[in-house]
Amino acid sequence: MSPPVLVDTPLGPAAVRTAGPGSAAGPGSAVGTLVLGHGAGGATDGPDLLAVTAAAAAAGWRVLRVDQPWRVAGKRIAPAPPQLDVAWTAVLEALRSGGVLTGPLVVGGRSAGARVACRTAATLGADGVLALAFPLHPPGRPERSRADELRAAGVPLAVVQGGTDAMGRPEEVAAALAGVPAASVHAVPGDHSLGKAPDAVAAAALAWLEQLPLRC
Repeated sequence: MSPPVLVDTPLGPAAVRTAGPGSAAGPGSAVGTLVLGHGAGGATDGPDLLAVTAAAAAAGWRVLRVDQPWRVAGKRIAPAPPQLDVAWTAVLEALRSGGVLTGPLVVGGRSAGARVACRTAATLGADGVLALAFPLHPPGRPERSRADELRAAGVPLAVVQGGTDAMGRPEEVAAALAGVPAASVHAVPGDHSLGKAPDAVAAAALAWLEQLPLRC
């Protein structure tokens, strides 16, 4: 994995780490590009994100992990969702302008990062969304559902969800996605952290990536 590269956004610099083709072999050698964001409680070094990064990079994907500006600045509280979207969009537009986002594009992340990916996928022209531990609702508050964000992704969507996730068990997520074309839910052991079985998370993500219809 290459050292982080800082990318300017309206909210300050974000940090991008690259693994797989594109870090050394050149952009054209990748199957596609997978861009992953983090949750509200951590950066992109969580066990699930690292496991998915390693598995996808080994399978020929260029994987970019994006640390939002608030994390780069050392802040402990994430800004409001619209600001997360602004920074994320600015990073991806800069990467596209720099020739990094050639080929098929899958966006994703864990928890809050998954929400950002769902909200911006259509605007960014993504070919798919990989959502890890999507926070369907606050713990114990199923009436405050965020199902509209999942259903609005507008592209093929995979949700990898812990079986005991207090923010939405796999069956809850599946119910929220009922009738949505090209959407799938993959249950793995563990809770919202997805730290119990990161290899299972990576296997589910890679299986979905391998069957995803890709642009030539």
